[in-house]
Amino acid sequence: MKTRLLGGIVAIVLAIAGTLLLVTYVQGSEARAQKDLQPVDVLVVQSKIPAGSDLQTVKSAVKLASLPAASVPNGALKSLDGLDGKVSGVDLLPGEALLGARLVDPTSLAAPGSVPVPAGLQEISVHLDAQRVVGGRIAAGDTVGVVVLLDDSAAQGSAGGSAQMVFHKVLVTSVQRAASQSKSTSSQTQSGQEQANTQVPDGAFIVTLARNDVDATKIAFGAKYGDIWLTKEPSTASVSPNVTIKRAEVLQ
Repeated sequence: MKTRLLGGIVAIVLAIAGTLLLVTYVQGSEARAQKDLQPVDVLVVQSKIPAGSDLQTVKSAVKLASLPAASVPNGALKSLDGLDGKVSGVDLLPGEALLGARLVDPTSLAAPGSVPVPAGLQEISVHLDAQRVVGGRIAAGDTVGVVVLLDDSAAQGSAGGSAQMVFHKVLVTSVQRAASQSKSTSSQTQSGQEQANTQVPDGAFIVTLARNDVDATKIAFGAKYGDIWLTKEPSTASVSPNVTIKRAEVLQ
């Protein structure tokens, strides 16, 4: 009798202990689940951001939103403070949290000897000789003015032509040129800077420009049916209203 009573008491104690352990486990699981579901404010992409987009474009395409903590990846950004000068390193798609690793230095996206193409623009190349590219002193990252000269004599029935600087401060993304063939012995005694300033460059240059689709078409037309000259036009250069120069204006 006593043995049965003792066994019953032990069974009751074990049942109570098991129940307490189960309740504790369930409560712990609920706490962990609630912790994972607690909202965290992070920047979420609202519309597609192409690779190479500047920080202003990124700002306009992201929004601060609350996400469950469990769904927020490591490195998600809550703000863009202190990231001036960064660009998107890859295409960013709507719905994804913005990661700090996705914003990079723009130079990391460019091929050697080139600079990145600003978001929304495309590249077009023109084949020009040295005198049309400021003696070859144009490099990737410079900005240039694009002058187009057209021969209008056929349309006018007499000798004529027109010229206009059609675009100002166009970004040069790359410059390609053939290796110099000069073998002048005297130039070997000059420094690299002296050679750059005094030697006549050999061959032609391929200059690649960043422009939108319509402007790129105009540049292609000018290269095909006229002549293109480039000026080295820094951001500080003064810009006059566009004027079409004809023969009479040149001789005035």
